[in-house]
This record gives sequence, structure tokens and C-alpha cells, in this order.
Amino acid sequence: MKKILMSGCATIAALFLISVVGLTQMHDEGMHRGACKPDVEKFCKGIKPGGGRIWACLKSHAVELSQPCTDHMAMAREKGKEFHQACKADVKKFCKGIPRGKGRIVSCLKSHEAELDEPCKAYFNKN
Repeated sequence: MKKILMSGCATIAALFLISVVGLTQMHDEGMHRGACKPDVEKFCKGIKPGGGRIWACLKSHAVELSQPCTDHMAMAREKGKEFHQACKADVKKFCKGIPRGKGRIVSCLKSHEAELDEPCKAYFNKN
């Protein structure tokens, strides 16, 4: 029983990481153009986008970031939590074994759009 519970917790943790890492990688791409552009140029110059590297760099400079960038990162974290809550069952059902990163989980879910549970559908309709 204990082993099953541990396995279930590991699965939930993995799904959360898949969704957050996928979203942070997408945010890495957008950080160069949005509210964090000046902060990326100041603190993360030379860091290659992808793999959540820009996100990690900005996070390591959290106390030094501009307010617009801080707000953007808070919004991105909130969207990650919303995504996880809304789509964790569908990720497990439709995207098991899909490698995380480069938006593959989001693409997988979108390819199953008609089959998604209501919370996940609502998340994509809202965003």
C-alpha cells in the first residue's frame, strides 16, 4: 500500500513538473520580447533560451528584477498552477510518455481537444 501511495505521489509530482517546465520553456521564448526583456538583457545576457534557463536566471535575480518582470513571472507561475489543476488528469490520460519541453505536452493536449475533460477545455478556452 505504501509503495502504491509513493508511486501515486511521484506521478502527480512528475505531471506538475512536466506542465511547469513546459510552460517555463515557452516563457523563456517570450521573455526576450515582453515585460522581462530589459531584465533578461541586464542579468541573463548570453544565456540560451530553452530548458527553463532564462526563467531560472531571472528567478536567481528575483530581488533585482523590475516590477513589470516580477508581475509577469508571478502571472506565469499562476498560469502554471491553473494548468496543472485543470489538466493533470488529461496529461496522464493522453500524454503519458510524451517528453516534456518545447510545448510538447500542450501540443499533445491540443491534439486531443475534443476529448479533454471540461476543466482542461476551459483552461485552453480561457488562455
